[in-house]
Amino acid sequence: MSDPIGTHPFAPFEWMLSLRYLRARRKEGFISIIAGFSFLGIMLGVATLIIVMAVMNGFRQELLDKILGLNGHLLVQPLDSPLTDWEKVAERISGVKGVRLAAPIVEGQALASSPFHSAGVLVRGIRSVDLVKLPSIAKNIKQGTLEGFDQGQGLAIGRRLADSLSLRAGENVTLVAPRGAVTPMGTTPRIKSYKIAAVFEIGMSEYDAAFVFMPLTEAQAYFNRSGDVTAIEVYTDNPDRVQAFRKTVGDAAERSIFMVDWRQRNATFFNALQVERNVMFLILTLIVLVAALNIVSGLIMLVKDKGPDIAILRTIGTTQGAIMRVFLITGASIGVVGTVLGFLVGTLVCMNIESIRQFMSWLTSTELFSPELYFLSRLPAIMDPSETTAVVVMALTLSLLATLYPSWRAARLDPVEALRYG
Repeated sequence: MSDPIGTHPFAPFEWMLSLRYLRARRKEGFISIIAGFSFLGIMLGVATLIIVMAVMNGFRQELLDKILGLNGHLLVQPLDSPLTDWEKVAERISGVKGVRLAAPIVEGQALASSPFHSAGVLVRGIRSVDLVKLPSIAKNIKQGTLEGFDQGQGLAIGRRLADSLSLRAGENVTLVAPRGAVTPMGTTPRIKSYKIAAVFEIGMSEYDAAFVFMPLTEAQAYFNRSGDVTAIEVYTDNPDRVQAFRKTVGDAAERSIFMVDWRQRNATFFNALQVERNVMFLILTLIVLVAALNIVSGLIMLVKDKGPDIAILRTIGTTQGAIMRVFLITGASIGVVGTVLGFLVGTLVCMNIESIRQFMSWLTSTELFSPELYFLSRLPAIMDPSETTAVVVMALTLSLLATLYPSWRAARLDPVEALRYG
């Protein structure tokens, strides 16, 4: 049997009715307010989800870049005997396909002091040829230079450490190590003054305030290493495939070694970030869910208010399917427009997140996103296309599902009962 009024699904007639129902008259003002809150809820929910996920992604990526830019993807340590053959081992590991750098290091803790202040630091002895191959250091020198780093007794220190000590490149800093020369009276601290050859700024406050780079031979003498090194930092072309390098690096070392990769060294930190990210996604999804439930309540009230209209439409031949589609379009329009605007607002904020942070800091006279707490000197935001798509699809799906029951209820409305009690 053909359609009584000869219209096809989603005909202009259905769109016209839907748009008229969206433009509520004065007596339907309360329904219009509910629709408005539903629209704002979906828009803000989608925008907030996109912004928070982008900031979490940016935060993780920035920290990953800073950590892996300074620390090796694999840390090779001696197992049975000291690494006195470190030069040959480092050379063999460097020849492994996919290994970008194998840098022997000597590490130790010390107290850096100046006439104005003192701070605990991690001293890392490294060869000049290896240091210049670390872009996070070599490309971020703010004062001084790394030229002739191995020839002199100069140090490279972080910008925040230099500021806290009130020192600049060319001035002297005193290092105090707890284990120095062994005397009949016991072990005495080692105190030595060094010239600051360069000041770097990685952008991660924890590193800029605590790392001191020293020529490898000087570090061996300072920490009583007697020709050996603490470990060999191995940098690969692809940190995500570090597990695949374990066997080849172990074979290339040709001696007993113990290896730790960057995932193991930072497992707790990155696991905590992942958990926080997932929990934030679930919590913020509730905003969109509440807004979708508002669509349900708004549409149910609209169906009840439009009962006589629906009855008249049914009596003149409008099908149940057409009535259902009218209210489906009405509810879905709120969700679709809210989702699209939320996506645009979220994208706009992510593109200008650092400028917004600076403006809010100026407006409130407080330091938002403190580097001491969050380690980074700026607020990053990286939008993941797959995550953003998932947020948009989720919001559209919830909005569409929210319209099904009210639309079905409108289609099932009995015209006789609606006209009698309407």
